[in-house]
Amino acid sequence: MKVEKFFVPSSEAGAQLEIVAAKPQHQGPFPTVIFNHGSTGRGHNKALYSRTVSPAAVGNYFVERGWMILFPQRRGRGKSGGNYGEGLALDGSGYSCNVEIATAGFERAVEDVDAVVRHLRERSDVDQSQLAIGGVSRGGILSIAYAGMRPNTFRGVINFNGGWLGRGCINHESLNPSIFERGASAGIPTLWLHGSYDQYYRIEHCRGNFERFLLAGGQGQFIAAAAGHALMFKPALWKNHLDLYMDGLAVAELLDQ
Repeated sequence: MKVEKFFVPSSEAGAQLEIVAAKPQHQGPFPTVIFNHGSTGRGHNKALYSRTVSPAAVGNYFVERGWMILFPQRRGRGKSGGNYGEGLALDGSGYSCNVEIATAGFERAVEDVDAVVRHLRERSDVDQSQLAIGGVSRGGILSIAYAGMRPNTFRGVINFNGGWLGRGCINHESLNPSIFERGASAGIPTLWLHGSYDQYYRIEHCRGNFERFLLAGGQGQFIAAAAGHALMFKPALWKNHLDLYMDGLAVAELLDQ
């Protein structure tokens, strides 16, 4: 596996985004997945902002399947430039429960994914016909929604424990399903991997988000695993499900040729 780190321009002047890429040893072009990180817990510990997130459990999985994976760090996260502004309260207490502030934070994240996709489109080592997007927590809901907001870009979406506002905010019951619904128009299969004991998102809430997504016209499969919010770090609980999903995407690619 080859791992490289580089920076790409964001939509904000002077703010570049850090990306960690992992790819197989053989020559490309490679089918490629963008994997989006989550939040920093309650958002009040600024020391966590500077940590670059590129989980080996996910990276190894995709590289072993012959895929390249990009781990972008959104503005103000990792070594990316700009300020971290994904819905933080003005008093520095962490993430705001205010719907307008939270939604503005989501839209800011969308801008950063746009920048990553622009970069991806310019790469000669990317198979442009085989693109997927995924993420964990805030990155999971961001990926589902983004696929619908930018149709005809991706073949699949993988959502680990997705949600934007946690159960500590009463507004999470309305905001999360409304964001997920943005992805319903993508017209592609999605995979939702959730922990039954997630401390941020109750499994009943997650199932409700999925049902709203389906009612809005989305396609997908929902898996509840015996884990909490750290499901992503336990491949034994999701590998078989993801194998079947990825095999399905490969078959669809062959049928389209």
